Amino acid sequence: MRFAIVRALFNGEITAALLAGAVRAFADAQVHARDVDVFEVPGSFELPLCSLWCAQTRRYDAIVCLGCVIRGATPHFEYVAAQAARGIAEVALQTGVPVIFGVLTTETAQQAWERAGDAASGPPQHAATRAAGREAARPAYGNKGYEAAQSALRMAALRDQIHK
Repeated sequence: MRFAIVRALFNGEITAALLAGAVRAFADAQVHARDVDVFEVPGSFELPLCSLWCAQTRRYDAIVCLGCVIRGATPHFEYVAAQAARGIAEVALQTGVPVIFGVLTTETAQQAWERAGDAASGPPQHAATRAAGREAARPAYGNKGYEAAQSALRMAALRDQIHK
């Protein structure tokens, strides 16, 4: 399988951490680095167009969009976040290629960093429910880039299963 990652450069340190998480997830799933292409766009608003270009090539089994939009003092946040979400969903529905929304939409930079997690640690850390001997259903905090890549892997496999 082949995957594309489209990364927004705005809030670049945070999206770099998301990218590291996504790359790590693909590596953990035994996807060779040569089978993952990374494309960079100026900001989250441009993610849908680049993901459309990727989907139209029919080279990719899934596309991961990574970005970070932090609320400011103006309504700019609402426009960018809403249009990025709408556009990414529209590309997936128009092309049939899974396009994963890995865009952080947070109130503060601290919240964004909490969701960018530690890419080097692999999967997000879960709060263990030791008495029951199993993991809790939701991670406390983790790298959302890692999680987005996991979603891409699952959706690509599901699409493959359905089309067989």
